[in-house]
Amino acid sequence: MTFRLNLEEKATLQRLEESLWNYEKRSDVAYMDHVLAEDFFEFGRSGRVYQWDDMISGEVYAFEALFPLPDFEARLLSRDVAQVTYNSQVMYEDGILLKSRRSSIWLRKPDSPEGWKLVFHQGTPYH
Repeated sequence: MTFRLNLEEKATLQRLEESLWNYEKRSDVAYMDHVLAEDFFEFGRSGRVYQWDDMISGEVYAFEALFPLPDFEARLLSRDVAQVTYNSQVMYEDGILLKSRRSSIWLRKPDSPEGWKLVFHQGTPYH
């Protein structure tokens, strides 16, 4: 059985993913609580593992990300599970540019204000 996202669903996932690169959204605990699943975890580009608590209460750094997210793709893995992939290019205040290949797993949650919850994310450096 093949599952497909419609254009509106793909746009929603891209908006949600891009919102997580926004300083104001990342530092808004209520927003992050709405977007992240309670069992969320991430393998960061540094190799560090982040949990829900790290994302909700961790320090938020200012950076400038390239939008729209380069090479953004989204696909359904099942009726209620979507994977998004893209490349990120982030410039930090100290002038360092970091590039990563990114993958996120989103779970459809109709009772969530955003309609989706992020359950997993991974960043892998590339040059």
